[in-house]
Amino acid sequence: MPTAPPTTTDTAVEARVFWLRYQKEIAAALIVVVLAILAFGGYRLYISQRNATAAELLGSAKTPHDYEEVIARYPGTPAGASAYLLLAQKQREGKKFAEANATLQRFVEANPDHDFIPTARLAMASNFESMGQEDEALSIYQQVATKYANTYNGPLALISQVPILKVKNRIEDARRVCEDILTKYRMPGQQTEASGDNRMETVWAGEAMRQLRSLKPPEQPKPTQPAAAATRPLMIAAPSATPAGPPPGSAPTPRSPK
Repeated sequence: MPTAPPTTTDTAVEARVFWLRYQKEIAAALIVVVLAILAFGGYRLYISQRNATAAELLGSAKTPHDYEEVIARYPGTPAGASAYLLLAQKQREGKKFAEANATLQRFVEANPDHDFIPTARLAMASNFESMGQEDEALSIYQQVATKYANTYNGPLALISQVPILKVKNRIEDARRVCEDILTKYRMPGQQTEASGDNRMETVWAGEAMRQLRSLKPPEQPKPTQPAAAATRPLMIAAPSATPAGPPPGSAPTPRSPK
């Protein structure tokens, strides 16, 4: 049976031929890779320097104008995002609540994935309260409590609803919110002999209990009053227990002869 002749092609020769044939393409590809690495490194260096410069400018900012300058010159940087929040705080301190809310809304729109979005939303709700717009504040608190229930802001948004509900005389709704906090925001604790509950109240549960004690107790249905018993007529004169004596001034009874 005939066998295949052994391969005599030298691998080194094949590699050399491949290099000679495609050396221009390989060199171009290597140049592109090197340029990409250099560009990425340069971009990272630029971002790092830009963030550092923005942070330095933010550190020296004192006035609303300074914060606006950081926002305008360094958008998309951590310092630029923080400048929104600091500017809103300055505006709130000056009782410019509407302007503070406009700044916070700009922050939310420019940084939709920022970790401080729920904090900014709570600050907006607080500003609405300061302006007497309780309905708008209550709506934001409810949204934050639902969307960020598993964060620190969830129970804070819940407990913040209670004073508004009390002012609106929605006592049952306020009680329901407090009970919701007691149900959701307790952490496992050591069981004691004095109590069968093996959960320890968190700060939120403690505040909810305090608010519950300040609420009016729920109204109980009034029991029906039984019909009044018929009153007996008063007697004109009560009979005397002892026999009446002779009337005064009457003649004595004659004695019988012995």
